[in-house]
Amino acid sequence: MQRISHANGVVTYVFDALASLPVRAHVATRHGGVSPPPWNSLNFSIFRGDTPERVRRNQERLADALTLDADAIIRCRQTHGVRVAKVDAGDAGQWQEDCDALITDTVDLPLMLVFADCTPVVLYDPLHHAVGVCHAGWRGTVNGVAAATLWAMQAAYGANPADVRAGIGPGIGPASYPVGPEVVDLAYAKLPAAANLFSHPKGATQPHFNLWQANAQQLADAGVPVGQIEISGIDTAQHTNDFFSHRAEQGRCGLFGMVAWLAERS
Repeated sequence: MQRISHANGVVTYVFDALASLPVRAHVATRHGGVSPPPWNSLNFSIFRGDTPERVRRNQERLADALTLDADAIIRCRQTHGVRVAKVDAGDAGQWQEDCDALITDTVDLPLMLVFADCTPVVLYDPLHHAVGVCHAGWRGTVNGVAAATLWAMQAAYGANPADVRAGIGPGIGPASYPVGPEVVDLAYAKLPAAANLFSHPKGATQPHFNLWQANAQQLADAGVPVGQIEISGIDTAQHTNDFFSHRAEQGRCGLFGMVAWLAERS
């Protein structure tokens, strides 16, 4: 990924694999907003104690940095589930209820999700010019939210997994993510080759889960070529200077965002 500093102080990361394609996907850092500690400063959540006014201003600052219409951004009331909402121009600016993924083939329609250790995933189909984004925490991951987003794009737009480009953004990395038996048991029940997704670092009392690889493997199993999947490798728990981390900051933090949209094709 590449780090971009914008004129108004907002800082985002973009995927190398999407750079030459008519799609935009920016993962915002915590920089350039107006919220005070512990949400400092570009926080997009009103459910962690920050005020709606500051969160709204933060969304406007991100939109200004990316030359987007803040009033057109579509967001989800995320539930750590696998529901996918198909949206178009008529949904601009609206909240989608109880979902963790958005898909569209409408140009210049920004889709936004929020995170604080969970994994941002973006999917782009260059043949049908469609984009999807999903929020993949451990529950969403083991229940297949990345694959559900891919299949929704296939059903809605005819996307062929072999054509899809995928980006897996900053999230908690395997070195920072010890998990309990409820995660291990469900992963083994739901995910093929689950044993490859857990490590046992020396001295650790719990297995560590690799959310990045779990989502990449899920997409590869669904037919996305491994060479078309970019994993950022940025561990939010080890980079709290740039990203919010629920685990590293013991829940006293905001949520960062990922926004993606389709550009006009030449």
